[in-house]
Amino acid sequence: MSGKVFLIGAGPGDPELMTLRALRMLQEADVVVYDRLVSTDILNLHAEGARLIPVGKAPKCHTVPQDRINEILVEEASAGHTVARLKGGDPMIFGRGSEEAAHLMANGIPVEYAPGITAAQGASCSTGVPLTHRGLATSVQYVTGHRQADKVLDLDWKRLADPDSTLVVYMGVANIGQIAMGLMTENLPGSTPVLAVGKATTPDERRMVSRLDRLAADVRDADLKAPTLFIIGKVVSLYAERPVAELLEQAHG
Repeated sequence: MSGKVFLIGAGPGDPELMTLRALRMLQEADVVVYDRLVSTDILNLHAEGARLIPVGKAPKCHTVPQDRINEILVEEASAGHTVARLKGGDPMIFGRGSEEAAHLMANGIPVEYAPGITAAQGASCSTGVPLTHRGLATSVQYVTGHRQADKVLDLDWKRLADPDSTLVVYMGVANIGQIAMGLMTENLPGSTPVLAVGKATTPDERRMVSRLDRLAADVRDADLKAPTLFIIGKVVSLYAERPVAELLEQAHG
């Protein structure tokens, strides 16, 4: 008898930000195939006796290639198991959930989804910086700062350099200098504020405020590591922990 696969978004890290649907699916699973960024607190919510299979990826270190992950999911479901494919954030936002679903369905495996709070939403709520705000940003754009197999980052800089939009960059630490330069080349002001949030919503969360023309140097000096999310735009001026001007002055004092 064929089993099925639950594609589950675990959210940005805080277990309280999981949906009830995600929790129910996780606790129904016989097998949990999980990513590196899924927190231990969330992973520990699995059903007693469930088998755990780590398939995490780190930058430039894909210990389990995507093709093999697809095969594992098919193998486990074909053996009659209920499989939880547990991903950080939302599986349909830079999470390859749709690729895995397509492979499963091509092999006759039923797939169900549990959306998750994506890192951008988690960072926004954690820091109090909105992604949209009347008079500052009428839209928000999500973009990945990394290309498969380290291909050239050929983003549409003109579209992304919209001063009336908030730009959220996922997986951008390694290429943040190129990203900042691409935006400024299309006339997004160098003074545009930027908030970098590492490991959002977790006890290890880190924050750094900068501006576009200083961003690469500040990221290097702060030694920020993945996973770090960048919120770029005028909404960062609403960061209320301390005034942005004070933070910038301290950072470059």
